[in-house]
Amino acid sequence: MKSIFLLFLVIPFFAKAQTDVLELKKNGKNLKTYTPGMYLITQTIYDQWIEGQITAMRNDSVFINNQPFHFKELKAIRYERTKLNYKADGILLMAAGGGVLLLGAVNGLYRGDPASEWYRPASYITAGALLGLGFLLIKSEHKIYHLGGKYSLQYLMINPNKNEKRPF
Repeated sequence: MKSIFLLFLVIPFFAKAQTDVLELKKNGKNLKTYTPGMYLITQTIYDQWIEGQITAMRNDSVFINNQPFHFKELKAIRYERTKLNYKADGILLMAAGGGVLLLGAVNGLYRGDPASEWYRPASYITAGALLGLGFLLIKSEHKIYHLGGKYSLQYLMINPNKNEKRPF
C-alpha cells in the first residue's frame, strides 16, 4: 500500500505538462499537428524561409530556434517528403532518358544511317517518359502548403489560464 502511495507521489515529478498546439488544416480538416520539439520549415509574411525545431509555443507565438513568430506571420509551410530519395532517383531517370537519346545517336552513327533514321517512335516515347518522370520526381521532393486559401493554421491554446507562470 505504501509503494502505491509513493508511486502516485513520484509520477507528477516525471510527467510533462500539456503544451499549446499548432494545427495545419485543409478545408477545415486536420492535416498535421505541430508541437514543441518538432521540425518545421516555414515562410513568413516577410518572405523569409525559416527552418528549425519548434522550441516553445505560448501566447499565440511559435518559437522556432528560440525566435518568436506570431502564428499569423506564417505564410507557407513546407513539408519534406523522405520516403524516397527524390532528387537522386529523378536525376537517375533523367540520365537514363538522355542515355536513350545518346545511344540512338551513337548506334545510328556506327551503322552509318542518315540522321533521320537514328530514332524510332519508341525511342522518343521512352526518352520523353524517362526525362518527364525524372523532372516530376525532382519537383515533388517537397510540398508547400500556402496558407490563406484552402490551407489554414489554427493555434490551440491548451491551458487558457494566462495568469499562470510558465517555465519559459
